[in-house]
Amino acid sequence: MHRPAAPACPERPVKGNTVHASRRRRLISVAAVSVALLAGTATASVAVETPAGAPAAAAAGTAPVENLIVGYKASASEASSNTAAAADATAKGKKAGKKAKFDRRLGTGAALVNLGGTVAPKDAADVMAQFRADPDVAYVEVDSRAYPLAVTPNDTEYAKQWDLFEPTAGMNVPAAWDKATGSGVTVAVIDTGYVAHSDVAPNIVAGYDFISDSTAARDGNGRDNDPSDQGDWSAAGECGTGSTASGSSWHGTHVAGTIAAATNNSKGVAGIAYGAKIQPVRVLGKCGGATSDIVDAITWASGGSVAGIPANATPAKVINMSLGGSGACSSTYQNAINAAVARGTTVVVAAGNSNADAANFSPASCNNVINVASTNRTGDRSFYSNYGAKIDIAAPGGETRRGTDTPGTVTTPENGILSTLNAGTTTPGAEIYKPYQGTSMAAPHIAGLVALVKSANPALTPAQIETAIKDNARPLAGTCTGGCGAGLADAAKTVSAATSIPPTTGFENTMDYTIADNATVESPITVSGVAGNAPAALKVGVNILHTYIGDLKVDLIAPDGSVYNLHNRAGGSTDNINQVYTVNASSEVANGTWKLRVNDNAAGDTGKIDSWNLGF
Repeated sequence: MHRPAAPACPERPVKGNTVHASRRRRLISVAAVSVALLAGTATASVAVETPAGAPAAAAAGTAPVENLIVGYKASASEASSNTAAAADATAKGKKAGKKAKFDRRLGTGAALVNLGGTVAPKDAADVMAQFRADPDVAYVEVDSRAYPLAVTPNDTEYAKQWDLFEPTAGMNVPAAWDKATGSGVTVAVIDTGYVAHSDVAPNIVAGYDFISDSTAARDGNGRDNDPSDQGDWSAAGECGTGSTASGSSWHGTHVAGTIAAATNNSKGVAGIAYGAKIQPVRVLGKCGGATSDIVDAITWASGGSVAGIPANATPAKVINMSLGGSGACSSTYQNAINAAVARGTTVVVAAGNSNADAANFSPASCNNVINVASTNRTGDRSFYSNYGAKIDIAAPGGETRRGTDTPGTVTTPENGILSTLNAGTTTPGAEIYKPYQGTSMAAPHIAGLVALVKSANPALTPAQIETAIKDNARPLAGTCTGGCGAGLADAAKTVSAATSIPPTTGFENTMDYTIADNATVESPITVSGVAGNAPAALKVGVNILHTYIGDLKVDLIAPDGSVYNLHNRAGGSTDNINQVYTVNASSEVANGTWKLRVNDNAAGDTGKIDSWNLGF
C-alpha cells in the first residue's frame, strides 16, 4: 500500500539561541547638493546622508569634498576642449579664493575638477557657486562617495539565522540581496496550508485547499479556496497500527517563513526571498496527504487546469514540496512535475529524513526536480538526511539534536532552522518563532534561492536555474557520506552568475493535430536565426492529450530526417504525455524544419498533439 506523503521534518519545534550576525552589502550615494538664493545672495549647502558603517567623517555637513563634476552646455567650448575646461576651472577657483584644477574628462563628457585635496563642504560650496553662476554650465555636482554598507536586517531574531550568513555552513544569502529580493516571483508552498502569522502575512497571495477528504482536512468539507491550516495533529493509532500521537506541526507556515518572511520590519526572522509572494496550497492534513491531491496541487499551482477548480490567478514560478513518502517516483508524480516544468515552473523537493538513498523515496526520486539534502551547522550532512545520486544540491536543514542523542529530545536548539510558527498544540494559537530540523527546512532555502534567481533574470528556464545553482555551489565544509549533489548552495554566487546567463531561444507550435487510431501525424516547427548546430541537451517539451499512451510512439524528426525516439509505447493506460525530453542533437544543424511525429498503433483511444516546443 502506498504510504501517504508527510512533511519531511522528523521532529518537533524547539527554542533557538543567538549567534553573531553577518551583514548585507549594498551601495548608496552619500552626498547631495542644494543651492538657494537668499536676499539676493548666492549661498550653497552640501547635505550628506550618513550610511550605517560609513566613516565618521561622512556625518551630515562635515564630509570632506575632493572633486566636483561639471557638465557644460553643448554650445560651450569647455564641453569639447580640455584646454578650455582647464582654464575655466582655474579661473573659477581663483574667484572663489580656492584651488580648482581640471583633472580629466568623464565618459559622459563632463569634466572632473579637483579641489587640491579634500576640502570642507563650505569651501566646495564656494567653488560650486562660481560654476553655477556661469550660463555655459549645465550642472555642477559633488563627486560623491559610495560605501559598501554593512546593513544587518533589523528583524529581531535575525542573529539566530546562522543558515543565512555564517561562513562555515550558511548559504551566503545577505550578499545576494544587493541583486535580487525575489520581487515579482510567486512561490507555491504545497504543504499543510498556512496559519496566520504577521511576519508572513504581507507576502501571502490567494491559495487553495486541495484536501479532498473532509476528515483529513478538518474543515468540514472537501476542496475549497481556503488554504488555512486546520492542524495535522492525530491521536495514537489514528494514522495506522502503532502510530503515536502527535501535535499539529504548522509545517507549511514554517516553510513559508524561511522562503519569504517579511524583512526589515523590526520583528521576527528574515526571509531568503523576502520580496517574493507565498501561495499556500494545502495538501497535508491529518495523517499526511494523498498523491491524487498533491498532483492536482502541482498542476494548479503551476498554472494548469484541474477539473472543478477555478484557474490560478497568480501561477507560481517556483513550487516547494517539503513532503514525501517511500517508494520510487510514480508515473502520476512524474507526469504532473513534467507538465509544471514545461509551463516554466521550477519544482523543489525535500530529499527525505531516513538517512537512506533518496532513490527510494518520492517525489525526491522524480526527474525534473531540484532534490535537496540537508546540512548542519558544521557543514556536514545532517544525520537524518537522505543522500545519493538523486540529490542535486544541499542546503541548511539544521540539527536540533545530535544523531547520538535520544530521538525526540532537544539538545542543540541553536543549531536548528528558526522560522515562523504557531503555539497551538492542536488548533491554532498564538504566533511564535521556533526552530525545526529536516530536509523540509533545507528545501525552502533552495526554493527561496530559485525565487532570487528568477527575480534577477526572469527569462531563465527551470533547467537553467538548476544548472546555475549547481555550478555555483561550494564544497561542504564537512562531509557527506553517500553524496550530497553539487555541494552547498551559495546564494550570492548563484544570483550573480544568473544575471549574465542568456535566455534560451525557444520555438513552439500550439496548433492541435488530431491523433487518430492506427494513424501517424506530424506537427512542424521551423527554426531560424540559431547559429550552428543544435545543442547536446536540446529540450523538447511535449504536451499530448491521449487516453492510452501505451498506444503511442513519439519521435523528434530533425531537419535532415534523423529520428530521435522520445516515447515508445510505454505507460499503458496512463492518460496524456506532459514531459520535457533532453536530446543530444549536437550533430544536427539547428535551422530548418523539425517535426514531432506521433504514431498510434491501436484502436479504441484517440487524442491530439496539443502543443510542443524546442529550447535551444
